[in-house]
Amino acid sequence: MGLRKDYVRLLATKIAEDLIQQEMIEAPEDLDLAEQLFPVMDAEINLEDRLNDEVRVLLNQYQDQMRQSGASYQEMFKLIKNKLVRERKLVL
Repeated sequence: MGLRKDYVRLLATKIAEDLIQQEMIEAPEDLDLAEQLFPVMDAEINLEDRLNDEVRVLLNQYQDQMRQSGASYQEMFKLIKNKLVRERKLVL
């Protein structure tokens, strides 16, 4: 459910401005805090999409075995995704 990069950049800018304005952090004048926040936020927001892609690749490798055993693609997708989330201690 990734957000558009424009929106993520806007959020990073707003967060940076609010943190500085509310004096929750101090940042040097020459530091563009939003540019520091953007890649971190973008990676975190798109984490689930990247995980879904990884699960699809894994399932494609075993599609013949799944077909022979009659395993449901949707059920296997959920199982593998949940296993990876637990193993990697991800928060989605």
